[in-house]
Amino acid sequence: MAVAVTMPIRPRRSILFVPANRPERYSKALSSGADTVCVDLEDAVGPEFKDQARREVGRMLEDRPTGPVELCVRVNSARTELGLRDLLMLLEAPAFPDAVMLPKLADPDEVAWVTELLGARAPSLEVLAMIETARGLEAAAEIATASPRIGALVLGGVDLSAELGSTRDWAPMLYPRSRVVHAAALAQIGTIDLPFLDVADTAGLERETKLSKSLGLTGRTAVHPSQVEPIQRIFSPAAEEVERARRVIDAYERNQGGVLLVDGKLVERPVIIAAQRTLAAAAMAAAETTS
Repeated sequence: MAVAVTMPIRPRRSILFVPANRPERYSKALSSGADTVCVDLEDAVGPEFKDQARREVGRMLEDRPTGPVELCVRVNSARTELGLRDLLMLLEAPAFPDAVMLPKLADPDEVAWVTELLGARAPSLEVLAMIETARGLEAAAEIATASPRIGALVLGGVDLSAELGSTRDWAPMLYPRSRVVHAAALAQIGTIDLPFLDVADTAGLERETKLSKSLGLTGRTAVHPSQVEPIQRIFSPAAEEVERARRVIDAYERNQGGVLLVDGKLVERPVIIAAQRTLAAAAMAAAETTS
């Protein structure tokens, strides 16, 4: 009998960060073309501006913008007072974001209790789990499967490279990327690559992002609106990928049980989910072209 695939498909080709204490930048970020805009209460906000930033996020959620862009809030680590204050602000806000990004995760228990806490008020909330410490990298598979609310693993290269004593170049970060891809594959969720910090080097961004896609990552964080277009373009599926995905889905829907073969290759649940993601990303790219 065919296996039903019910998990929601939300392409996150790019996640654009915007500092939470800079509300004048919110609208520009939301109109940048990014699939997800992440309002950042953590690294982008200095200690003296944290309270102001929370108030700004609360006001934004009260006057929640509508549109196709996923709205995410990155809180401070839930193991800190700052993080607990961020979570309390979200619990008291009149509306929730679509997703919450949890930084500096060290173990799956932290993910589980935060998702349980927030999920009681926001049934559709997704969690983006950041892997940016040595402990988090070690526990990546357990973190990825800690809650069905986890929509993606996000690789945080700045903190991780500092802890590992490495640079953020491709070769030293290949192992962390590969480990995150492996962990996300076990959970059948997305994988978001670390940011490319040289905003002026578009050629370098494109070259590295193509390597990321070939490794199995499904999106990338952006630190400037100018990075969104090349990231979106590279992570949008090519025509042959879309055609293959359509054949897989068509065959899956016609299948009445038994072994499912497409183009002579065995098709199982992970392949079907990947095909659904490809078609969802293709639909989003098509909508951008016609809008």
